[in-house]
Amino acid sequence: MLEVIAFDADDTLWHNEEYYTQAKAVFIQILSRYHNPEWVEQRLDEIEIHNVQAYGYGIKSFVLSMLESAVELSSGQVAGSEIQEILALGKGMLAEEVRLIDHAEETLGQLAPDYQLMLITKGDTFEQERKVRRSGLVKYFRYIEIVGEKTRLAYQTLLDKHNIAAPKFLMVGNSLRSDILPVLEIGAQAVYVPYPHTWSHENIVGDALDNHNYHEIGDLSQLPVVLRRLNHR
Repeated sequence: MLEVIAFDADDTLWHNEEYYTQAKAVFIQILSRYHNPEWVEQRLDEIEIHNVQAYGYGIKSFVLSMLESAVELSSGQVAGSEIQEILALGKGMLAEEVRLIDHAEETLGQLAPDYQLMLITKGDTFEQERKVRRSGLVKYFRYIEIVGEKTRLAYQTLLDKHNIAAPKFLMVGNSLRSDILPVLEIGAQAVYVPYPHTWSHENIVGDALDNHNYHEIGDLSQLPVVLRRLNHR
């Protein structure tokens, strides 16, 4: 019997990646006088993935990666005005309102009376805390956890912290790499909700999911049906 339902935040409960996509398009335009768009985008992606190890996830990390890319791709000739444009992109992203994904709040409202709900999000603590507050969804969650990375160890640590047995835990999210695979590896269950603009890095799992079963739904409105089915096996 499931007792705790955990939700990813970015691109599961509210929109996030689309802001990165929009900013990246502007960045590519800024750097277009130095290189062709395809190379600018490829190099930014490579630098961003590499920098996660040093800076973690979030807008600040993304801005630092854009600045590093600009210096490299321009051979150090990037103009001060271009640096200002890149910084403005980051500030604009931080100022964006939190836009909930369709059916997010109504689904949480349906589940809250019957389950303990947990929010598990990764990234910069200040940035994530602000989005959580702005979302208006805090009232539905018994637990809110912000982690640096979503790994098997991170999930197991959270379950131990709150005295939750893995078979009674289910994670809902849009990232195969962060929300699905590590949860299945500790013996819990997971529901995958694809998002159109998920960062490719988040869904690189190779054949790691071949020996695991998880559930996939088209949107959050379908989640209560899945949970009822799982609890009546």
